[in-house]
Amino acid sequence: MKEKNADSREEIFHIPESRQTSFIEELPTINPTTLGWWLIAATSTVAIGLAFFHLFVAAFGTPESRAFRSTHLTGMLVITVLIAPLWRDSLTDSVLRRGNEIDWKRFFGFSLDCVFLLLVLAIQIYSLYDIEAFQSREGNLSLTDIFAGSILLVLVLEATRRIVGWPMVIITGFFVTHALSANYFWGLFFGPPVSYSRLIDILFVRADGIFGIPLMVSATYIVLFIIFGAILVRSGAGRFFLDLAIALTGHRKGGPAKASVVASAFLGMVSGSAVANVATTGAFTIPLMKKIGYRAKFSAAVEACASSGGQITPPIMGAAAFIIAEYLRVSYISVLIAAIVPAVLYFATVYIMVDLEADKSGVERIEKARLPDIGRVLRSGWHQLLTLFVLLALLIIGFTPMLAAFGGIITLLVLSFVSSYTRLRPIDILAAFEIGVRNAVPVTIACACAGIIIGSIFSSGLGLKFTNSVIDLSGGSLLLLLGLTAVAAIILGMGMTTTAVYITVAALVAPALIEMGVEPMGAHLFAFYYGVVSTITPPVALAAFAAAGIAGSSPMRTAFTSARVGVAKYVVPFAFVYNPSLLLMGPLWLSLVSFAASLVGLWALSLALEGWYKGREYSLWVRLLLLILAMALLLPPVELILNFPGYYYWIAALIGLCIFVRYSRKAIQGVAV
Repeated sequence: MKEKNADSREEIFHIPESRQTSFIEELPTINPTTLGWWLIAATSTVAIGLAFFHLFVAAFGTPESRAFRSTHLTGMLVITVLIAPLWRDSLTDSVLRRGNEIDWKRFFGFSLDCVFLLLVLAIQIYSLYDIEAFQSREGNLSLTDIFAGSILLVLVLEATRRIVGWPMVIITGFFVTHALSANYFWGLFFGPPVSYSRLIDILFVRADGIFGIPLMVSATYIVLFIIFGAILVRSGAGRFFLDLAIALTGHRKGGPAKASVVASAFLGMVSGSAVANVATTGAFTIPLMKKIGYRAKFSAAVEACASSGGQITPPIMGAAAFIIAEYLRVSYISVLIAAIVPAVLYFATVYIMVDLEADKSGVERIEKARLPDIGRVLRSGWHQLLTLFVLLALLIIGFTPMLAAFGGIITLLVLSFVSSYTRLRPIDILAAFEIGVRNAVPVTIACACAGIIIGSIFSSGLGLKFTNSVIDLSGGSLLLLLGLTAVAAIILGMGMTTTAVYITVAALVAPALIEMGVEPMGAHLFAFYYGVVSTITPPVALAAFAAAGIAGSSPMRTAFTSARVGVAKYVVPFAFVYNPSLLLMGPLWLSLVSFAASLVGLWALSLALEGWYKGREYSLWVRLLLLILAMALLLPPVELILNFPGYYYWIAALIGLCIFVRYSRKAIQGVAV
């Protein structure tokens, strides 16, 4: 019997290794006499060299600020050209057709790539050759400075087109055009134009444009945390987290779906990419969810929502969290603390939706005998959890995020030798370095392009005008202003990365929210959340589409289901704006009461959306009543939050909802169908 159970467990819960391909590992399989081999070798060399450069800086301190940021951007631009060549699908694509005839389109693209690389290196040499003299010309640029700045602007936009996409290039182009010709615009956008030399001065020479705060955060913090995550995944953390989640929740009703939620929350702590999380955990959890009775589109939606939650989950979160800390001039640990309760509320809601769907679909439980043993799982991977605790402890003690990430990487490398399953060979470490830097390329390019947007807004004065205008447009209504901000962020998120969306919305709208009385942390986290939500929001829901590909379901139907399952990501930002205690601001007892009220409110909202509880389907009227109760708990009037008698309202609403759900079968006899 034991052998049978073991075999069954191995058959059902065999977790495939999921490792991102590294160029350095591909080299032995490619003919070293070909151009492709040399290009791949160059990519690996630059990426690994850049990783060592950032580790050296973390250990011994940053060099001159402008030189450091410029070196970081130069390396990322070089890698961009190498991993996204023009008019070729990959580095190994030949410029020759069959019969050794030249493919002129590919050849021309290769020539342009070479020119791109030469220009990037030339600008780097020009700006660093005599950096003191270069910076002393601030406000009085030479023609050469203007020419070099113009070329860099074009190169960053081209790199953005290749890595991020056309939408961000178009939006950036709009703000640059507006700054140069605001006198030809009308209404809100009308104003005095900025001279071209002044714009290049701001974008290229000063620290207000390309080399501003976003790029600084990318170079200082983000790349190290992404490298840390790449090493952790390389050491088998994905498999360990999934094993642990299955062991903890697999025996419950709808266990594999709940395991997906828990595993994605674990993996999300170290990976800010929703699509990467889907590929890592979804390849196992989605087929298993379908196997035990979940519909294909719901299985994919659960994985998409759980994986996208990684960007809002401490301790690493998405790249924008580091920029929030810089903008607010607070420690990164302050952002993490503020993000704890919203993240818990989000994953709790997805978990509740999974439980309700399991009951509604009649999904069976899985026998404990067929699940991984939790003791064995912990014994095999306890050191991987310890690494996360070390990272968090360093942040709490007061180390900078750069030093904390460096300490986490060193700890991880040392602890990987505890087990033969996690032990990293030199080639594994180098491959993880390369993958980490490659994964940081889209973030860095997006940050550089977002710097152009910020610099253009700063030079034209549009930010201040926009703040005053949206306040007037909202008529002084905070709810309307929040709604406009949310819609704008979702639309921007359809074509831009989370970091770029957050930076743009924070520059334009966050000041307006703060001026209307919203806590600065709440205003910036609101912009951050709605920058993240685009990964599960139709019509461009990348995480949902990736999960649909694994599940074999309709991408658009999966996206709409994802929006329903992940409803907390749309609602919770409004809740913590109206009630800052959800960000752990103010008395602890108030935060606990707010957390309980919000959790029950999200439970009621889940019941309203599913229309099902404990074997009974609810009528439309009952679902509307649940929706009203949910909104009352999540978004109580401000005066009820600020005045002490309002707390009795919360307590009464909690008791009323609990009684309603507990005795729902009797209370709605004849109403429910």
